[in-house]
Amino acid sequence: MTRLILVAASGLAREVLAVVAGTRSHTVIGVLDDAPNLQRTRMQEAPVLGTLDDAGLFPADEFIVCIGSGRGRESAVARLRAQGVSEDRFATIVEPSARISADSVIGTGCILLAGVVLTASVTLGSHVVAMPQVVLTHDDVVGDYATLAAGVRLGGAVHVGDAAYVGMGSTVRQHVRIGRGATLGMSAALLEDLPAGETWVGVPARPVSTLRPAAPGTPSFVAGAS
Repeated sequence: MTRLILVAASGLAREVLAVVAGTRSHTVIGVLDDAPNLQRTRMQEAPVLGTLDDAGLFPADEFIVCIGSGRGRESAVARLRAQGVSEDRFATIVEPSARISADSVIGTGCILLAGVVLTASVTLGSHVVAMPQVVLTHDDVVGDYATLAAGVRLGGAVHVGDAAYVGMGSTVRQHVRIGRGATLGMSAALLEDLPAGETWVGVPARPVSTLRPAAPGTPSFVAGAS
């Protein structure tokens, strides 16, 4: 069985641990994390083996990057590659309940959790994270390092840019584009293209910069990563 190292002692890493325990696709030997307070501790049954700079000590093992932020995953992958971790040593983790059409394509290093659906001709780049119950419909294209939070629904032929974040429970109309590094807030409904680097929220979604400040005591929905 292939040995696997998780990068980041995160909630996402715990979810990956649960998938691997169920599928027995890999043997998790430990975690790499830069946090000083985590060194020589354990995340559940997995020991923290060192920081990301110690990846070179494991020349024959596979890695999966479990950082919730797409930009964080991108940075971590760059550090691992600088230590000689080739693309074929990044694992792809798919929970068995995910439904993936035969003509869909999944890049290396992706994490697809319970109930994810790829209906037809969906393309995922590398190191994409799809949280539980994400539905991607025909001809969707998701760029490298994008994050799709739980319950996201994309209409047909949507394009999600590299390192974009699509918030929990949000929906995107068919043929709409989300730019690189953009953020769509939780429970938003996106009806038009979202430019690179911008944050949009609401129903219908609109730029945060156009919103009036909330009255004191009014609850608000934020667009933070899970």
